[in-house]
Amino acid sequence: MSTITLFQTPPPEPIKSQILQMVVDYVTDISMVAIAPSNPLYNLYQYGIGYEVHLYLDAMDGSRGIPVELIVASDPQDPSTVIGFLLYLPVKDDPEACAVAYMGVQASHRRRGVARAMVQEMVGRYPHAELACFVAKVPYFEAMGFQVVGARGPQVLMNTRDHGSSGLLAVLDVAPIYNSVEVRQIHAYLLKQHGKKAMVDAEKQRDRHLDQMTRQAQAFVRERLGEATGLNSGRMPRLV
Repeated sequence: MSTITLFQTPPPEPIKSQILQMVVDYVTDISMVAIAPSNPLYNLYQYGIGYEVHLYLDAMDGSRGIPVELIVASDPQDPSTVIGFLLYLPVKDDPEACAVAYMGVQASHRRRGVARAMVQEMVGRYPHAELACFVAKVPYFEAMGFQVVGARGPQVLMNTRDHGSSGLLAVLDVAPIYNSVEVRQIHAYLLKQHGKKAMVDAEKQRDRHLDQMTRQAQAFVRERLGEATGLNSGRMPRLV
């Protein structure tokens, strides 16, 4: 069990710091890159994804003109302890729609319905909800009422309906993070620590892994939607 709290303005600093720590701890699960801890680039993505979430939490004050909402699950025995979070973006011009941006649950509280409780809270507010996950997580979200609608890079796109919203989804431009002085400093430190060859190999390893996951997601969606529509050809059905 968990206590669920909705935030439509920036959360208190103690909650924010726990969320950011969770992002750092579980960046492999939270990042679309799924970078492995063994990859020398891991620390760089810990900073990058952490800063992405930090920017979205700050944007909840309305200063960036982007709607952002946050659901936090806390330990009922200790309400000050965050055990899960779900950050999502309401869709403009469609009051029923939203898209999940980041979600995480403390390892010690997984398989206890924490994620389900947060998702149910979100869907109760926005019944037309969308998310992207890796192939292995598809059955998990199907059990929550989501269905496969397409592929997005290395992930499978899922929705509570059989189509995406036609409204506008506003997102922050996070590209500058990875061109920042801080990221360059981290990269320089990692280069000094591991050497040029190891860093080049790390980038190749990351890219191979992304390519593999992208092929896996595309093949999964092709098979799943082919089965759903009775298609037997090897071509991808057109996704709307």
